[in-house]
Amino acid sequence: MLSPKIDTLLEIIHQQSYTKAAKALSLTQPAVSHHVRQLEQSLGVRIFDMEKNKLKLTQEGEIVVKYARRMKALHARMLMDLADAERQMTHIRVGVTHTAESNLIAEALAHYSIENTGITITVSSDTIKNLYDELENFQLDLIIVEDRPSSPGLNSLLLDTDCLVCALSNRNALSHQTMVTIEDLKRQKMILRRAGSATRILFESHLASIGESIDSFDVILEVDNIATIKDLVRKGLGLSILAKSACMDEVKKGKMTILPIENLSMVREMNIVYHKDFSHVDVLQGIVGMYRAAANTFLGTSISK
Repeated sequence: MLSPKIDTLLEIIHQQSYTKAAKALSLTQPAVSHHVRQLEQSLGVRIFDMEKNKLKLTQEGEIVVKYARRMKALHARMLMDLADAERQMTHIRVGVTHTAESNLIAEALAHYSIENTGITITVSSDTIKNLYDELENFQLDLIIVEDRPSSPGLNSLLLDTDCLVCALSNRNALSHQTMVTIEDLKRQKMILRRAGSATRILFESHLASIGESIDSFDVILEVDNIATIKDLVRKGLGLSILAKSACMDEVKKGKMTILPIENLSMVREMNIVYHKDFSHVDVLQGIVGMYRAAANTFLGTSISK
């Protein structure tokens, strides 16, 4: 049903080469070129320019590719929904940030799928920007992120509020304090999320609000993977600034300490974001219920300890 010209175009973008796209699609290069010419003629635009022997999308080409990706994603979703209807199943594709991947959200999604026969959930993690792109292109059904959507075509549902804390080894002398100060942090080796991550941006923006800069800190390592950061922190190789929710399991097991930072109240929302025409509202309510039940269980266990 989906035009093969769409597949050809997207493969060219992926391979950045007509020749490599032809090989990947088991087509001749003239056939690939013909598909592109047909698209250009039918739309009345030029899709590619050559710049220093490299393919470059024209402004119109970028629009074409954006909608081609949506068409392919919607076609795949249609086939999936048809298959699910035949098997009386519902398949939900969820995107989460790396921070969300490391907290109770994954546990809540697993419990929801277990307790609801016929519900299958696929989870992928990425940056906030990429998750929004995939949601806009219908490659994902919903995303769980630490901000609110700006697009009028999207709705959001508050899942929880979270905050950034100082995460440190139980062996660190600061772990016996009730909080850490900016000056405490400056005297420590720090392992942080990479620049551009939502956690790093929030930390740096709050530093700026009190006249401080990340350049004043001894950052020895920048890492994308939160599990890796937590492992390094537990081993005493440095302390970090992480979302409290991402550290809950380690704190519960007594493997790590988290402390608030004086003068930095880095609170943020965690929201489920989805298209306004998302039809499985019961799934949203179920995920929120499971998440809050898991959070309450954790809090109860922590208090009893």
